[in-house]
Amino acid sequence: MMASLSTHVLDTSHGCPAADVALRLLHSDGTILFAGVTDADGRCPGMPPVAPGRYRLEFAIARYFAGRGVALPDPPFLDTVIIDFGIADGSHYHVPLLVSPYGYSTYRGS
Repeated sequence: MMASLSTHVLDTSHGCPAADVALRLLHSDGTILFAGVTDADGRCPGMPPVAPGRYRLEFAIARYFAGRGVALPDPPFLDTVIIDFGIADGSHYHVPLLVSPYGYSTYRGS
């Protein structure tokens, strides 16, 4: 039973969706299953269905904020945000990321 997976990146420091955030989906064994970039709404269409198991989403956050002209320290406080999560069944899993240059949060959305 395969689960559908989606993500949504919101830039809480600017109060808007985070467009052009590079991200990758990896299986727990390190296999890259998907690489993409968020659209103007902060979403990343085209993520593949996945089987129950453990996964990782990696978001290139420092690159995103630098591209918006935000002055970041060297090294940046947040460079790549990594979310390790599990899929237990074949339902839909939504993994949103709310992010600023100095903090982030996530949860299982709907």
